[in-house]
Amino acid sequence: LRLRLRNSAKYIKTGRKKRLIYIGIPISRKRKVEMGEAAVAAHNVFVYGSLLSDDVVRVLLNRVPPSSAVLLNHFHRFSIKGRVYPAILPVQNRHVSGRVLMGISDPELHILDEFEDVEYQRTRVEVSLLESSDKLQAHAYVWRNTSDPNLYGDWDFEEWKQVHKESFIKMTMGFMEELELPESKPIGATYESFYQQDDAEK
Repeated sequence: LRLRLRNSAKYIKTGRKKRLIYIGIPISRKRKVEMGEAAVAAHNVFVYGSLLSDDVVRVLLNRVPPSSAVLLNHFHRFSIKGRVYPAILPVQNRHVSGRVLMGISDPELHILDEFEDVEYQRTRVEVSLLESSDKLQAHAYVWRNTSDPNLYGDWDFEEWKQVHKESFIKMTMGFMEELELPESKPIGATYESFYQQDDAEK
């Protein structure tokens, strides 16, 4: 019976979001991850911002997947005015250092899609492994607005860890709570409401 039920899982539309349905019953995040561990499909995902933090990844996926250090050539990592996370866009003769999360299941990829939201477009890219210079295909979340005036300079992960990591983890936990609801808010709304409340409490 368990095998037959697993094979019947599929994505359908419920409200504004696409959700995984298990014999007509919405599956919790924990159950999504359990199903993902047994899934045949596995993805590589290039991360370059807040998802470089194992603590943030653990909140989202309930685990920390294996990863490798890589370079993404001909892209640049920008800071975004008013945001604590970065954006990447194609820029010739530049590169972005990051990591590739390996063995990401379909349900986990769906969670990452929801986390990155509509401002990013999931794109296939080729990255170079630092250990061997071998090439690897991966998904990457690229900023949609190529002429966004709010993009500037560089984004620094070490500075983010010192200044923003703790509050960002709390915001991510709030996002995951919202994601369990039938009509959850997009990450942008969760981000804005969290940091507005955080500023008011200071």
